[in-house]
Amino acid sequence: MNSALLNNIARFVLLLAAQILLFNNINFLGYINPFPYILFIILYPVNGNKYGLLMASFFLGLLMDMFLNSGGVHTTSCLVLAFFRPAFFKFSFGLSYEYQTVKLNEVLTPERFSFLLLAVVLHHLILFILEIFTINFFLNIIIRILVSTLFTLIISILIIYLIKPNKR
Repeated sequence: MNSALLNNIARFVLLLAAQILLFNNINFLGYINPFPYILFIILYPVNGNKYGLLMASFFLGLLMDMFLNSGGVHTTSCLVLAFFRPAFFKFSFGLSYEYQTVKLNEVLTPERFSFLLLAVVLHHLILFILEIFTINFFLNIIIRILVSTLFTLIISILIIYLIKPNKR
């Protein structure tokens, strides 16, 4: 096993455990639900196996659905995010993505922020639309998407800077 695989496994387990034990208990006013477990999908190596990412995203979402008893909404939103991730990379980074020189865990630039924002918004859009699944609560869906996206972004940026490798 190489170190990249071990890092991905550790990231998978730690983010899933943090989400289940800590972040699932945050439900402020019924709207704020941060979901930083999607950082596993976002921080997956650019040159990593794409089918491995889809499989890992499926299992990540499935485990979340099992712990939250949510009927597949996390699995669907994780798979959609993993599927659209290369398109978000191309949109945000352009040629840097083509040459696979993208590193997300460095200084927060507009490109990195736009990628993170697109990924979180897509995940939350799919998640909350499928969770509520009625047009009568359209305003409720929009508020939950906006507020949860904001808090997920803040927590995700903090986590990225906490796990950032030191330069020697």
